[in-house]
Amino acid sequence: MTANEPLAGQSLADAVVGRLRTAISTGRYPPGERLVERRLAHEFGISHIPLREALARLTEEGLVERLPRRGARVASLTPRMLEEVSSLRVVLEQFVVRRLAGRFTPEARDGLQAIIGQMMLAAGQHDLLALHELDQKFHQRLWELTDNSLLVELSAQMRTRTSHFYLAAATSLAPNELRMHARSHQHLLDIIASGDQRAAEQAMQQHIEDAARRISKAQQDQKETA
Repeated sequence: MTANEPLAGQSLADAVVGRLRTAISTGRYPPGERLVERRLAHEFGISHIPLREALARLTEEGLVERLPRRGARVASLTPRMLEEVSSLRVVLEQFVVRRLAGRFTPEARDGLQAIIGQMMLAAGQHDLLALHELDQKFHQRLWELTDNSLLVELSAQMRTRTSHFYLAAATSLAPNELRMHARSHQHLLDIIASGDQRAAEQAMQQHIEDAARRISKAQQDQKETA
């Protein structure tokens, strides 16, 4: 953002929130990185007032942590928070699987299959950001198929709050692990399409718990190399 960039009707704080949120979710600002007000104000070409308002709002969303006398940083994920987020994701995503009964058409499967094809390509090219965004797109499409607007809203809030942790964890995966991650979505799709609801719920739980283990391992590896 520059000082003379059009804001399309947004306030400065709204625009900064959007751009900081995107920067965090895409890994430009990884978990734990300090957000120095002076540097950000200069980068965005704005005063400190709308920047502080934006940081306060992102703190409310759980994306930013305020540190006493030390400014702000991108939120880190504690083991307890990881467990809470993962357990809540299991509940929401298993509910998604139940809601898909009678709504999972061949067209829906084809659309999801196309996303997985793109994921496999991104994994083969070691394009972490593309793979991450396609992963998010896959799950968002499942939520949309439930035709439950509140569920879509809640799931989107959860995704906004946690997506940068999943992206950070993906950076530690070897090429074969990236391909395995992409293939795990194929396994999940095949079971959902089979119509075996119990198996689909179990597969979804396994899928989410595997993701949580990747995050936990990435955090542990980071501590050991720090």
